[in-house]
Amino acid sequence: MQLPPPRGPLSSWLIAHLRNPTPSAHPPIAVDNDRLPSDDDLQLTLWCCYELHYRGFDGIDPEAEWDPAVLALRAGLEEPWSGWLQRSYMPSPANSTVKPSQLLRQLVDFDDGPPLAAHLHRRATLEQFREFVRNRSIYQLKEADPHSFGIPRLDGPAKAALVEIQADEYGGGRPERMHAELFRATMRWLDLDDTYGYYVPDVPAVTLAHSNVMSLFGLHRRWTGALIGHLAALEMTSTLPNRRYASGATRLGADLTAAQYFTEHIEADAVHEQIAAHDLCDNYAAQHPEQATDIVFGAACSLGLDKLTAQHLLTCWNVGPP
Repeated sequence: MQLPPPRGPLSSWLIAHLRNPTPSAHPPIAVDNDRLPSDDDLQLTLWCCYELHYRGFDGIDPEAEWDPAVLALRAGLEEPWSGWLQRSYMPSPANSTVKPSQLLRQLVDFDDGPPLAAHLHRRATLEQFREFVRNRSIYQLKEADPHSFGIPRLDGPAKAALVEIQADEYGGGRPERMHAELFRATMRWLDLDDTYGYYVPDVPAVTLAHSNVMSLFGLHRRWTGALIGHLAALEMTSTLPNRRYASGATRLGADLTAAQYFTEHIEADAVHEQIAAHDLCDNYAAQHPEQATDIVFGAACSLGLDKLTAQHLLTCWNVGPP
């Protein structure tokens, strides 16, 4: 994957430094704390820093992953970013007598996110559906990878539950069944380039923010509870939207192969929902009661940033309430 074009002084410094590592201080970190999810420079810089821990960039030394100057920049950006997330989504301390699965169910049931799935189901044009998939590709082409960072941090039933979910995400040992590969088929139907990271230069900051929160939780052991809560929210809110996405894709001409990514999630995530909420989150909280609140926080971040991404797309399309 090529390094994307910069979007400001911080990403300009990072990209130049990765290409030619020389001793130099990064620019001052000046952010607007009220608009961090839509800060193009901050979110792209964080995304590039995180990507060094996944597949890296063409022509960039793999050791850049541990470059002290890059890590210092990342830490400097993560401070305001994690602060914004906590101010926006951190719940009150969880009641120790209530299981995380119950709190997650309450959170999901009370979520009133924008009607993006309903629009894609009944009214979206082919170009709008294409833009939706283009944005989703930033995460879906590495689906499950951020949450897999949690596997070595778990033990016992919680670890077994996460591995069970991830095994399905990776196709159960069949490469053609990997969810990222199924998503590629949807992209090809829409005449989109299915190369990993191809559309990073084109997507808005909020799409990168949605990916960045998973990497933040995945790369910091301190946020293990938030990581599994984030995954649980994805699984618990997947079945109905994917049913609508599948119907919308079919309405626009998708065949069974092109719609399979969505139809696969209708059945799989109905099962994953129970595993994630009960076997994963409840068991982890029983072992680590001090992280029960973090589990709900991670779920709230998932729902909140998904809502921001949906609002961005619907606003761009000038779509009002159904």
